[in-house]
Amino acid sequence: MSRRLSVGIAHHRLARPFAIARGTREAIELVRVTVEQDGWIGHGEGAPNARYGEFAPAVAAQIEAMAPLIADGIGREELLTAMSSGAARNAIDCALWDLEAKLSGVPVAARFGPQPEALVTAVTVGIASPRAMAERARDIALAHGVQDPPPLLKLKLDAHDVATRVAAVRDAAPGATLIADANESWDMALLERVLPALADARIALLEQPLPAGADAALKGLRAPVPISADESVHVAADIAEIAARYSHVTIKLDKAGGLTGALALAEAAREAGMEVMTGCMLCSSLSVAAAWPLAAQSRFVDLDGPLWLAEDIPDGCQVENGLLRAPHGLKWGIG
Repeated sequence: MSRRLSVGIAHHRLARPFAIARGTREAIELVRVTVEQDGWIGHGEGAPNARYGEFAPAVAAQIEAMAPLIADGIGREELLTAMSSGAARNAIDCALWDLEAKLSGVPVAARFGPQPEALVTAVTVGIASPRAMAERARDIALAHGVQDPPPLLKLKLDAHDVATRVAAVRDAAPGATLIADANESWDMALLERVLPALADARIALLEQPLPAGADAALKGLRAPVPISADESVHVAADIAEIAARYSHVTIKLDKAGGLTGALALAEAAREAGMEVMTGCMLCSSLSVAAAWPLAAQSRFVDLDGPLWLAEDIPDGCQVENGLLRAPHGLKWGIG
């Protein structure tokens, strides 16, 4: 058996600025991988994130360094110890999943039981004035329509005007399910001060209010809003430390280092009594295809990364009546 690895960097402009507590982005770089064997090609994608010290050229170099092991036939489980978690391992792991499906004729989805053709994904409302966030939320809710389940909106927040922003969005989208994401920008005093406002706005989930590594104060907190760990958790081994601080865990393939690691993380979280949210970085539909099996078994889904791109890859995700359709056109993981 001989396998050949190839890697490249793709540049994507965003359809609109993406504003979160750490800053605003107008373009992204994605690292794409192919692994070829016996005429079949597996595809994977990694989305480097500066929050974790990742940049596309270095991620691509990490991947290229694995070419000899890939050629020798390293498997996904072995990859977990051969590489650290992150975008580089994610890209290779997902390419191997795709290749295995094509070589075996067994679709990835067949390993997980029936998969939904469509999911309600959170659609992100970036940081802006309360009025601008309310208008954006109203537009998303109107596009979704009156169907059940209702639209799912994710509000990016920093440490300013929290109560005003969430109240404005709730007024603009009274029937929507709302998630708030502070991206580590709060301290404990602010969290305790705004929790009543979040409860009044019926926030269904609050993601990562405190900085990773500074969230011990959450242990024992009786919060009226469920809190999810995002930046505080990457792999299954992290659950032991954070399970007493959070009720949910936000799993992203790029953090977990691929679908293999993400599934192990989800299992560890559920064993600890936590619920799961599947998220993503800003990415293309190739990343969504790989995350779909995990998203199908998650309490919340946040896979709107491709919707932020000015131009997604061909045959990618489609949104119909407020639902995200599985990107079957990419043929990822199809046996």
